[in-house]
Amino acid sequence: MDRRKFIQAGVAAGLASSVPFRLFIRDAYGEVAMTGLSDPRFQPKFVNTVPDALAPGFKYMPGKNGRYKVEIRAALQHTGLQFGGQNVATPVWGYADALAGTKVATWPGKTFEVQSTSAGGALETEINWNNRLKNTNQHLLPVDTNLHWCYSLPGYEDNSIAADGVPMITHLHGGHSDYQFDGNPEFFYSPPKKGNKGAVIGPQWDNVAGGFTNRFRYDNNVRAGNLWYHDHALGITRLNVYAGLAGFYFVRDEFDTGKADNPIGLPAWPYEKAYAIQDRMFRETGELFYSAYPGEPFYDDFIEEGQLPEDFGPTALAEFFGDHMVVNGLIWPKENVEPRNYRLHLLNGTDSRFMQVRFREVAAGVTEIPDDAPIVPFTVIGSDQGLASTASTVDSLMFEPGSRYDVIVNFAQVPFGSRVTMENLLGDSPFGGDLPGPDDVFPDRQTDRVMAFDVSETLSSIPDYFSIARFDAGGGQWNHAPAVEDHNETVRKVALFEGTDEFGRLQPLLGTAGPVLDAAGNTVTGAIAWHMPTTENPELGATEIWEIYNATGDAHPVHLHLVHFDILDRREFTAASIEQPVIQHNGEVGVGFRLENIKIGAAVEPGPEFVENAPKDMVTALPEQVTRIRMTFDKPGRYVWHCHILSHEDHEMMRVLHVGPGA
Repeated sequence: MDRRKFIQAGVAAGLASSVPFRLFIRDAYGEVAMTGLSDPRFQPKFVNTVPDALAPGFKYMPGKNGRYKVEIRAALQHTGLQFGGQNVATPVWGYADALAGTKVATWPGKTFEVQSTSAGGALETEINWNNRLKNTNQHLLPVDTNLHWCYSLPGYEDNSIAADGVPMITHLHGGHSDYQFDGNPEFFYSPPKKGNKGAVIGPQWDNVAGGFTNRFRYDNNVRAGNLWYHDHALGITRLNVYAGLAGFYFVRDEFDTGKADNPIGLPAWPYEKAYAIQDRMFRETGELFYSAYPGEPFYDDFIEEGQLPEDFGPTALAEFFGDHMVVNGLIWPKENVEPRNYRLHLLNGTDSRFMQVRFREVAAGVTEIPDDAPIVPFTVIGSDQGLASTASTVDSLMFEPGSRYDVIVNFAQVPFGSRVTMENLLGDSPFGGDLPGPDDVFPDRQTDRVMAFDVSETLSSIPDYFSIARFDAGGGQWNHAPAVEDHNETVRKVALFEGTDEFGRLQPLLGTAGPVLDAAGNTVTGAIAWHMPTTENPELGATEIWEIYNATGDAHPVHLHLVHFDILDRREFTAASIEQPVIQHNGEVGVGFRLENIKIGAAVEPGPEFVENAPKDMVTALPEQVTRIRMTFDKPGRYVWHCHILSHEDHEMMRVLHVGPGA
C-alpha cells in the first residue's frame, strides 16, 4: 500500500512504534523524463563559474538615509541550461537593488551585510520591500487555489492573481524581528494598482498600530550570523521561493568581522564564499517546471485517478525533488580555488531535499564521482545563527532544508590541479533517517553531485591564519556557549503529524502531544490546522523547552521564528495514534491523529554527520523520536513555527506562535 492509502485505511490507528508509514517515489525517473523537460544528464557539469554572493559588487548598499530599497521584479536569467548547443534563459522573479540604477532583478537576490550594534552598527537595518510585479496577471507556476492561501482567507475570496497580482511578504529567516516585520504569512501585500496605492493587504496588518508599511526594520543587537531572506506568503511560499525569491543576509560583529584581520583568523573574501543550494526542474524552452497536473512527474505518487474533481485545476503535491542541482542560480557550477583554507557558507534552500554533503577528490575535469574517490575531511565552525562552541572535523554533514552551515575546507590537502566535488549522499525522496535505497533515487541521477572546486589557482601571498586551535581558544568570546538546562523551565509538548485533507490528499500537520488549552479556552490535542486558535503562547521573557514528537514516517526540518535555540537531546518514543477529524480552512473536514499512551524510550545519539553545537533556528526532527530544544521568547507578538519543507508549510504544517498576551 502506498502511504496515502495506508493513512486512509486507518492502519496508523494501531501505531505500535509511533511511525507506520514512509513515502517512496515510485519509478520516479521515468516520470521525470517526460516529453518537453530538460534531461539533466545532458546539461553541462562544472563548466560555469558560480556567481560570487559575497563579492563587493553583489552586496546591497544603503542610500544616503541609511536605508535599503529592494524591488521584486521579473527577470530573465541564464542558469547554464543549454539546448541544441545554445544557452537558454529562464524567466524568474528576483530581488532588484532599487538604488543601483539598473533595477535588474537576480536569483538569488543581492547579499545584505550589516554590522551588529556590538561592532558599531546601527540599532536597526531599514529595508523597503516593494512588490513591483504590477503587470503580472498570472504566477510563473501553477497555483492551487483550493489550499489555505492568501486569497482564500475570509474577505479575500473575490481577489485573484489575475485581477490583483501576486501577494508576497519577505521573511528574514533567523532575524530577531518585531512581529510586524517578521514576514508572517498573513502580512502579505500585492503590487499597488496605481502609484503606491491600491495594494491588497493581508488581514494581520489591521492589528498593527499605524497600519501597513513595506519599510521593515531588523534588529542589529545580535551576534554575527548567516541569515537569509525569502518570500513567506500564505499557501504559495513554495512557488514564490521556487520562482527565485531568496537571498543571503549576513550580520557581522567585532569577532566575525568578514575582514582579513578578524581576531579569529577566519578566511575573508575572496576566500569566504556563500552558496545557496537549491534544486529545480526545467522545460526544454528554459522555463521553470513544477508538477501539478495528471501525467506530470510525481503526480501519481500522491493523487489517485479520479480522486479530484475534473475541474479541480492544479494541485499541490506533498513534496518536490528537482533533478537539476542549482547553486546561486546556476546549474552544477564550479569554483576555481587556491590550495588553502576557504570558508564556505552553505544554505539549503530546497523545497524538500535533505542533503548529507561530503567532499571527494577526483581528477581534473571529472564530472562523475568514482566509488574509490578519496574523502576530503572538512571542519564545521558554525550554523544558522553563529559560530559553534568548538570546531568539528567531519567526513560528511547533515544539511536540512532551511538550514545554514559554516564550514572550512582546506584545499591544500589535495594535489594541485585536482578537483574536489561536493557530493550529496541522500536521495530524491523524503528522508527517514537512513541513507537512500534504490527506490529513493532517480536512476542515472545527477543530484548526487552539487558543484566542484578546481584547485587551479596559484597560491597568493595573503596569509592564511585559520587554525582549529585558535578557533577553539575563543573561550566564549566568539564561540557559542551552549545553554544549561535548569529543570525549572516550562516544558511544551508539540507534535508532527500526517493526515489527509477534505480531498483525501496527504496533509502534513502540526499539533500538540497532549491536551492543552488553546487561546479560546478550548481543550485540544493532536493535529490542528493553521487557522485554529493558538496553542503555542509562551509568556514574554519565558525560557521554554519544547519536546517535538515526530509521529510521521519522515524527518521534518522544524523552524521557529524570532528565536534561536540549543538542541538538547533526542529520545525514542512509542505511542498509540488515534484518528480524529481536522477542520479545514473552508469548514470541510479532513483526517488527523492524536497521540495517547506516550512512552519515552532510550536516548538517541545522532551520527557524526549531525553537527549541532551552534545556535540554531532549524532542527531535524527524526521519525519515532522526541527532539528537545531550549529557547527564550524575548519579543511580544504574533510569530509562527513550521516545517521548512515548503510544500508542507503551504499545506497546513504551520502554526501561530504568539508571545505574550493577545493571542
